[in-house]
Amino acid sequence: MLKLIILLVAISCVFGGKPTLSDNRGLRDERLKYNFRVKDYVFGSLFPKPQEETKDATKLMSLDPEKFSFTKTGEDSDVIQAALVRYKMIAFPDAQVGGADSNYPQITGLNVHIIQPYKAMDFKMDESYNLVIAAPMASIEANTVWGALRGLETFSQAVYQNISDKYYVNSNKIHDFPRFHHRGFLIDTSRHYLSVQTIEQFIDALAYSKYNVLHWHIVDETSFPFVSKTFPSLSEMGSFNSTTHVYNPEDVQRVIEYARMRGVRVLPEFDTPGHSDSWYSIENLLTKCYSSGKPNGNTGPIDPTVESNYEFLKNFFKEVAEVFPDAYLHLGGDEVSFSCWESNPNIAKWMADHDMGKNYSLLEQYYEQRLLDIVGALGKNYVIWQEVVDNQVKVKPDTVVNVWKGGWQNEMAKVTKLGYRTILSSPWYLNYISYAADWPNYYKADPQSFDGTQEQLDLVLGGTACMWGEWVDATNLLARTWARALAVGERLWSAKTVTDVSDAGLRMWEHRCRYLRRGIPAENVISSNYCRHEWQPNYTPYKKKDEL
Repeated sequence: MLKLIILLVAISCVFGGKPTLSDNRGLRDERLKYNFRVKDYVFGSLFPKPQEETKDATKLMSLDPEKFSFTKTGEDSDVIQAALVRYKMIAFPDAQVGGADSNYPQITGLNVHIIQPYKAMDFKMDESYNLVIAAPMASIEANTVWGALRGLETFSQAVYQNISDKYYVNSNKIHDFPRFHHRGFLIDTSRHYLSVQTIEQFIDALAYSKYNVLHWHIVDETSFPFVSKTFPSLSEMGSFNSTTHVYNPEDVQRVIEYARMRGVRVLPEFDTPGHSDSWYSIENLLTKCYSSGKPNGNTGPIDPTVESNYEFLKNFFKEVAEVFPDAYLHLGGDEVSFSCWESNPNIAKWMADHDMGKNYSLLEQYYEQRLLDIVGALGKNYVIWQEVVDNQVKVKPDTVVNVWKGGWQNEMAKVTKLGYRTILSSPWYLNYISYAADWPNYYKADPQSFDGTQEQLDLVLGGTACMWGEWVDATNLLARTWARALAVGERLWSAKTVTDVSDAGLRMWEHRCRYLRRGIPAENVISSNYCRHEWQPNYTPYKKKDEL
């Protein structure tokens, strides 16, 4: 940490210190030029850090953006075709400057070779790639198009500009693959609605740091913006505004397709039996709460004792399974309050008739097992929050448990000892903010740092960072998430031995600058620094007619 502080102070002095008579813009550019030419430890650095990299900072090559070509060989798909066009714009945002630096060898193009035919994404998809950067032609080889996308992102980061706006890249050989298959991020569109365009922008930000899962917490007790064709009353009555604040089928497909083109799976979450207040339009679905033996007008979790509710769930999740192509659904299951169930005499009688006594964990278990049977019969796998297991519900062996509470090392050890695959979220609640840099804590949290056998460690699929929406909407989602989420992205992609916070801080600084230039308003991760291309909001103020 001392090393990090020294480096941050150094950056502050070089890039943000009080100017003197001798520290003018020209000298500052010369310092950049000096670092760029001689001590190139920042420019063209990569994030997340590749598994294997052989970079030669002494071998510099130039690129002419107007003549540079992105080509492909091997297996073709719409994904790679679109990616080649997109990444030429990303790699060369100022293509009009033109011209290579004749003082250096020139790279004229990048060829992407994909070995295997296109296959839809799954949680074990092969994202490995090999990237060779050498004159006259750079190359990416990948088994799948998903690995090719990761290689294109890496190449785009390796390219950088000097003070005269010429493009350069260093000689490099990279063999890369993710440490964990599941590298997710949760957004919450129930507590605050997010426009489709905002979600698309967020997906771009995910791809820039090699995340591969958008965990879409699409509904909750606050609102139900998902438009169901089978049960339209859910959004008509449960959304904030059934005209403007909903996701119709076309919106959902637009998000899924946008994510697919960037190698990001969309994992939807429909959290039950709790967090279901917004589902109230379905008759008899929610438990009626009682006081002094009479209904008090309040409702609680879904009522597990009403048989017609399972017919509703069957039909509803049948539609969900058809809308969302991913093999997994997140079924929630967290924070189920038993108090309303306990107050309801009809539930008490039903439990007595089914030999459950007053053990409401058995009632929860009954509901969860019925729900998992329904979803399993639809051909879907499932993820649940940890409380289901904590409440001693006996779920199926193939269930994936999402750990989110404190004391996560003990929880991970417990859940994996039971044989369940796990996804970690606990240390990565980015909606909790603090003054100064909090990202080192995210960076140092390793999903496998718990006491367990190798067999238990192998059950860790990865992690999901979260941005819950109580205080987050489209005005601050991107800035609050990025660039802090870079720390989680590297922890889930890079090797376990990549732990140098100081090195990560410098690379994050440059990558954050890339985000700004790519249109993502990522906030600072280190103090007193600057980016050559600062954030430029697209702002058109209201003016009088004579001022236009």
